[in-house]
Amino acid sequence: MLRLLILLLLLANGAFFAWSQGLLLAWGTGPAQQSEPQRLDQQVRPEALRIVNAEEARRIESTAAASRPAECLQAGVLDDSAAEAVRQALQAWPSGSWSLEAASEPARWIVYMGKYASAETVARKRGELRQLGISFEALANPALEPGLSLGGFASQNAATQQLDRLAERGVRTARVVQERPEVRGQLLKLPLMDDVLRPRLDELRPALGGKTLRPCR
Repeated sequence: MLRLLILLLLLANGAFFAWSQGLLLAWGTGPAQQSEPQRLDQQVRPEALRIVNAEEARRIESTAAASRPAECLQAGVLDDSAAEAVRQALQAWPSGSWSLEAASEPARWIVYMGKYASAETVARKRGELRQLGISFEALANPALEPGLSLGGFASQNAATQQLDRLAERGVRTARVVQERPEVRGQLLKLPLMDDVLRPRLDELRPALGGKTLRPCR
């Protein structure tokens, strides 16, 4: 019985060796072949593979890193003459890459301190406001300089309410003024600004008349 068991083990080992070496392929059995032709057959579009050197690989990586997704930019509000200049500058741009639409910029009211006689007076007022814990900001209207803004608001009523609150904190010489009237005109939108169009912004900026391109909102 023991001899029979040993004989069966030897036969099993021999059969496994023959199978693993592919000696039984003629009888339709054997391990999967891993030679290069079979691996090539398993590849998806092997003709698309291309070997590149280190310099070309770095160039491809830098190009991919430098590309940015398309973004939407806008500028305005533009008056009629500026809008016409922009329209002429954009005639050669692709269809759908720009638009001009009617828009308005609301009036802005501020709590104002000024005009003062000198920059030294403005500096002294800044120090007094800091002692009271009251913030201030630069003026957007040069005609109000030298002076200080204690906050901007979309309506005269909102600015007046803030003035009353500041008076309770010790501000005595401020008043409400209109920093900017309502402006109506055209809003420029560039909804598909990508790496192809970005280099062409330089030819557009002179027509904008100093208006800044900013992300759409």
